[in-house]
Amino acid sequence: MKKDTLLGHAGRHPEDHQGIVNPPVYRASTVLFPSLDELETAERERFDRVYYGRYGTPTHFAFEEAVATLEGASHAIALPSGMAAIACTLHALLEAGDHILMTDNAYGPAARLCEGPLNRLGIATTRYDPMVGADIAELMRPTTRLVFTEAPGSLTFEVQDVPAIADAAHAAGALVAMDNTWSAGLYFQPFDKGVDLSIQAATKYIVGHSDAMLGSVSMRDRTLFERLRGTAVGMGWCAGPDDCWLGLRGIRSLSARLARHQDTGLKLARWLAARPEIETVLHPALPSCPGHVVWQRDFTGSSGLFSVVLKEGYSKEALAAFVDGLELFGMGFSWGGYESLILPLRIDRQATVWPFKGHALRIHSGLEDGEDLIADLEKGLARLGDA
Repeated sequence: MKKDTLLGHAGRHPEDHQGIVNPPVYRASTVLFPSLDELETAERERFDRVYYGRYGTPTHFAFEEAVATLEGASHAIALPSGMAAIACTLHALLEAGDHILMTDNAYGPAARLCEGPLNRLGIATTRYDPMVGADIAELMRPTTRLVFTEAPGSLTFEVQDVPAIADAAHAAGALVAMDNTWSAGLYFQPFDKGVDLSIQAATKYIVGHSDAMLGSVSMRDRTLFERLRGTAVGMGWCAGPDDCWLGLRGIRSLSARLARHQDTGLKLARWLAARPEIETVLHPALPSCPGHVVWQRDFTGSSGLFSVVLKEGYSKEALAAFVDGLELFGMGFSWGGYESLILPLRIDRQATVWPFKGHALRIHSGLEDGEDLIADLEKGLARLGDA
């Protein structure tokens, strides 16, 4: 079946809920068992059935099944945020003496987790150039257990050659994890490209309405599933059933929403690329973005998130005049909701040099009319020039 059909049916089992179309919200801590035999059976099968609230309820399982179906996985685990999904993956797979390769364009808190708490546990991190491709083989150590990728990077939007990186990592005995949030699992199929674990901040496009915190990790390997599920339960990480329900609701309209985000994002990116105030537009679907050719090869679409760099010379006061007066673009963190956002960026690099001197801004294209958004940006750029 095509993805649009799968998204409408994955995780739905009306026969288990008296014919109700949508899985209801099950809120639970204690689960009762009618006999000692049933309790002991549930304990043995605790990763695959209702056992105790922290292990999941039918609402969790429905969301996990839908995410696994979306990404082409066999298993998925719901976590209370995208960052929790990253932390669960790293804690489950790494121990003292291990080494991780972390892409230099990764989500900032992921890199800080490696260089702070994980470093104190004796886990070494090396940042690498996201455009390294197959040459990542030269960075592998005997202790390298994991290569972390993010394609495209959620600030600077380099599109990594994930298949080439995965081939090199697997040849050296390492696993590959990927932050797949930008594509929402719809426009990039991670497991067909060599990824072992696909991570999403479901807070973003899957939920789609900026009203829930939710993360997921999906995989095809049963051993990896049990290792991560055990880590999540042991660390006390448990997504709320109401948030999983909101994630399920979001999945049903994901394809229709993401197509709108894509169309509006491209419209804004192309308009901005022609503006004299703009140095460059970092949108994977445009040739100006590093890795554009890889995006053409490996992705089936683009979402509404991209960045722009202003030409050098605009003051901070001019930048404030631009963003403070915008009417339709809110200024805040996260993205993936129905509303448009704009965010000035601070670029943190260790393995590479950020080549631009001007202010960088990330734009999330919401579901508003594209012409209205352009008009808002046009007034903002006029204020930028005046200031």
